[in-house]
Amino acid sequence: MRTDQPTYCRICEPLCGMIATVEDGRLIALRPDKEHPLSRGFACPKGIAFTEIVNDPDRVLHPLRRTPDGDFEQVSWDSALADIGARLGAVQRAHGNSSIGWYFGNPATFSTGHTLWTAALMSLLGSPHVYSAGSQDVNNRFVASHFLYGNPVAAPIPDINRTDFLIIIGANPIVSHGSVMSSPRIRDGLHAIVKRGGDVLVIDPRRTETAREFDWLPITPDTDALFLLSLLNVMFTEGLVDVDELRTRARGVDALTRTAAGFAPEDTAARTDIDAETVREIARRLVRTERAAVYGRIGTSLGRTGTLTTALLDMVNLVAGNLDVVGGSMFGDLGIPGQRLAIGALAHVPGFTWAGRRSRIGNLPQVLGTAPASVMAKEITTPGRGQLRALFVSAGNPVLSVPNGDELRSALGELDLMVSLDIYRNETNAHADYILPATTMYERADFLLPFQALFTTPFKQATEAVIAPMGEAREEWTVINDLVAALARRSPLLALMHLGNTVSRAVGGLLTPRHVSDLVIRLGLGGDRFGLRRGGLTYRRLIDDFPHGTVVADGLSPGRLRTTVTHRDRKVRLDAPEILAELDRLDDVGDERFPLRLIGMREIRSENSWQHNAPLLLRGGRTHSARMHTRDALDRGIGDGELVTVTSRHGSISLPVTLTDQIKRGVVAIPHGWGHNGSGGWRKANAAAETDLGSGGVNVNALISSDPVDLERLAGMANMTGVPIQVLPVDRTSRSPAASSAPAAR
Repeated sequence: MRTDQPTYCRICEPLCGMIATVEDGRLIALRPDKEHPLSRGFACPKGIAFTEIVNDPDRVLHPLRRTPDGDFEQVSWDSALADIGARLGAVQRAHGNSSIGWYFGNPATFSTGHTLWTAALMSLLGSPHVYSAGSQDVNNRFVASHFLYGNPVAAPIPDINRTDFLIIIGANPIVSHGSVMSSPRIRDGLHAIVKRGGDVLVIDPRRTETAREFDWLPITPDTDALFLLSLLNVMFTEGLVDVDELRTRARGVDALTRTAAGFAPEDTAARTDIDAETVREIARRLVRTERAAVYGRIGTSLGRTGTLTTALLDMVNLVAGNLDVVGGSMFGDLGIPGQRLAIGALAHVPGFTWAGRRSRIGNLPQVLGTAPASVMAKEITTPGRGQLRALFVSAGNPVLSVPNGDELRSALGELDLMVSLDIYRNETNAHADYILPATTMYERADFLLPFQALFTTPFKQATEAVIAPMGEAREEWTVINDLVAALARRSPLLALMHLGNTVSRAVGGLLTPRHVSDLVIRLGLGGDRFGLRRGGLTYRRLIDDFPHGTVVADGLSPGRLRTTVTHRDRKVRLDAPEILAELDRLDDVGDERFPLRLIGMREIRSENSWQHNAPLLLRGGRTHSARMHTRDALDRGIGDGELVTVTSRHGSISLPVTLTDQIKRGVVAIPHGWGHNGSGGWRKANAAAETDLGSGGVNVNALISSDPVDLERLAGMANMTGVPIQVLPVDRTSRSPAASSAPAAR
């Protein structure tokens, strides 16, 4: 029997509608859902290719145990869980709860049960060793919001459906489809701005896929904070700001005015390479355009002052009069009664508030209960109280995603226990004691809580599992319940959770992610409030009556700032000393030995490190290459397609180079997520991006420092953009760097 079932993609944030074709219990095809109210028949190549991942012959479908010779053998779930529980208990008894850690990767965010149960386990355990991909991606957004609004999960998003002037800094939404923003068909949304007479300006060191379709203004990497400060300077010095009105919404206006006074556009131009008059024109237009917004993402997050830059984005929107207004940068809302009070209360919980705990290595603040993943290797190898001895890794591949992956790969061998929950054997869990098979997104029901306040058009959709779990795959939250049982004897809080699970299971009512989701749906925007609102939404009604999802409001609502800010006076705080102290890191870090600047880039057919095994995404061959300006290459005697060695203060890699004029001179862009070295079980990924140096590409993070002193101080994020580098040709005979003795990292 063949059926078509509406569902949605959970690879990235648009959550595009999909139609899954199932035959005899097997997923055989995916196609875009034309009836989805927002994506309306759009899906990217990664979403369409996901059938190949679900059915991948390289996928892990049974529990695997490492053998003494380093290979893996299939074992039963009972055997695996019994041994894991016994070894975990031994670690707990010998070293305490603080010796147990968890790393979860980006895909975990797209699974309600995965994120909630992991957070519950580690919070109740009380361990400081919780790590996520957020410290390579987004954590400074939460920190900036903590200082500005007192609310770390407040994230203003551009009202692209109604804005007339949008500035995009360090983001490439035509490829990424939006980040910290859920806006299906975002390309159409951006072009609609132009069609209604507006403009889209992309400020980026590279003429990205987005910049090619709109106006492009090149900028020197990692100078975004200087550019934003110069915009504020113009707004204040030219009297474009209604200061009295601004003071009704924010405190610290005078401090911000004094700070901006030192960053005239004539002074910042030499660093940003954006001339003063252009800065002045942009500042004036942001103030004078009734509906305008500035939006920044990865490129503004991964510099030396990512938290400062993120805060400045919001400050520019606020000072220009474009924050919390229609067509500007607006706040989404769950619509749950008492949510401001709840977030305010959580702000006093050490495991939630910024710097409620600090890392043992580097004394870096935790963000939403997670520590910087860049110090994870040192937490394993550094003896002492709180040393990390047992590590769980779920839906992640930190050996390829954190700085200095070689350091982490080596450290993993010193753990007393390592367990992975994943769909593949990758470069990280190749070192695990156990790999436990997890479900894919189409093998579980879901309603994605983290993205409800990030839709540019408020929207809700729930889905049932499309197919039953393949092989012996299990959802992560069910495995976490088993771990709770194993650890309950020495943890009173986990004992309570285990007791609750035992009692509820006995009466047939085990708490599931669906129960939590139903609660949020009922209480939230458009919900039935448990019968108080006739015709309102429930989880079941979304499934039965709105299988393609439903729009719950025509657009974002203005005037939410006072309900979003949790500071007692309900004003945005512009003068947090922690933020202002970051100004001292704006000094130039130039080094004549490394005259170029490294930036990252996203590829349309890649999703970090885990979608390189799908044949559809590998069609036409893949080459992992550095993008370099033609003139920079000619100056070094480098030809298109030749092998080069890229060297930073921290490491060296060798890969081919692609010459282009679509990048600022002095800048080199290298895609992340590669470095498949044969240790993982994904055969196509290992063979992809083949060159005469090998296959699988190279890991650009070998160029990035994991030293705590080099991490961003407020969010612990690694400096991955604007990194000083040198690029030199590889000698064709020896296949070694022609002018460098640094070893090539693989």
